[in-house]
Amino acid sequence: MLALVGCGPIVYVNEVTRGASTKVDEARAVEADKYSPYYWTRATEFLRKARELAAHADFQAANRYGRLSSEAAGLAIEEAATVKKDPSKRAAPAKDIAPAKDVVPAKDVAPAKETP
Repeated sequence: MLALVGCGPIVYVNEVTRGASTKVDEARAVEADKYSPYYWTRATEFLRKARELAAHADFQAANRYGRLSSEAAGLAIEEAATVKKDPSKRAAPAKDIAPAKDVVPAKDVAPAKETP
């Protein structure tokens, strides 16, 4: 049973610290904050949330947010590269877009652990 106790933090280090943080740094390098503000904000906020959940030792939820951050950073990198090449390719804001439709529903995210 001891081997299972250490799995969450180990996966967190790989998923969030190495994976998502690196992807967000790559997005920063291609100026995603300027050329892809939606996905940039999404990536940085999910990374912030992953770190917050890890601080509360909720590694399963932290890993999930880390994956979402990494995906958003990848999309930000792609969009920034496209817009840099041809500024007319910048996506126009859609009027009928539903907010946060790719977010994991709240019922699927484990609640933060309570402190005594």
